[in-house]
Amino acid sequence: MPTPAPPATTLELGRRRYDLSHRALVMGILNRTPDSFFDKGATWDWDAFWARAEQIVGDGADILDVGAVKAGPGPEVTESEEMDRLVPAVAGLVERFELPVSVDTWRASVAEEAFRAGAVLGNDISGFADPEYLGVAAAHGASVVATHIRLAPRVPDPEPVYTDLLGEVSAFLVERAGRATAVGIPPQRVVVDAGLDLGKTAAQSLELLRASPALASLGYPLLLSASNKTFLGVLLNLEVTERREATAAAHALGISLGCRVVRAHDVRGTCRVRDMLAAILEARYVEPRSERARSEDDRSEGARSEDDRSEGARSEDDRSEGAR
Repeated sequence: MPTPAPPATTLELGRRRYDLSHRALVMGILNRTPDSFFDKGATWDWDAFWARAEQIVGDGADILDVGAVKAGPGPEVTESEEMDRLVPAVAGLVERFELPVSVDTWRASVAEEAFRAGAVLGNDISGFADPEYLGVAAAHGASVVATHIRLAPRVPDPEPVYTDLLGEVSAFLVERAGRATAVGIPPQRVVVDAGLDLGKTAAQSLELLRASPALASLGYPLLLSASNKTFLGVLLNLEVTERREATAAAHALGISLGCRVVRAHDVRGTCRVRDMLAAILEARYVEPRSERARSEDDRSEGARSEDDRSEGARSEDDRSEGAR
């Protein structure tokens, strides 16, 4: 079996260029929806939305990802309604914070308005189903996320069947990423996402998480979107509000296996996991200053003791010479 290629180490978002060799980026989740699976509309009110944005920026987010339509089944959200929810949020985030903004939308028309408002990443869970999406992103110099999905957003898929899960997902991602580069989006502006829970059973999502090294070797940075997802709840029999530790474990495993963008609700906790993994992957430990000072003192004391012993030896020699 051939050795997987090393993961992609560079990502460009707008004018920013990131080295992903050891350190993953944390993408903080912001919802402009009244029916999100996780927060149930907690940030639907504008004041709550901006407070949440302030919080995750303070917690260390590298990217802000905002969406206005939930991925799962629910009431219809028209194109104009999605724009009304999303575009002012993007404009406000760009104005308030010095961080790249990502838009979670599969509509090219909505993405275009968001890019005009300052977004630099199109996070499209449909796998670029809208034929205009990639052309719009290329025209605005935006980066994109190619996500695997078996059917389509908002369409139930309770019993997905694959002949070769990893092979089919990998081929899909390579083909969709190829579409992006074909319209002029550079490879360093393309991210891939296996789409855990999107047309996958819990067991299939777990298998894809475990196969992250193969997915990370496809030539593009690998995004992990596992935060509080259904497969974690199914595996451990946990309600959505009880999945924090399971999420942290998934994030730690994913980063260690090559995921380099991690989409998260708990930004502070995910940053801590990321930073610990970065230190391990770099095999670098910066000793606390007080500890270094003690070590240096010990070495100096050891050197003085050695000098004392040498001086004592010379004095003994002098006494022996005097006796002779």
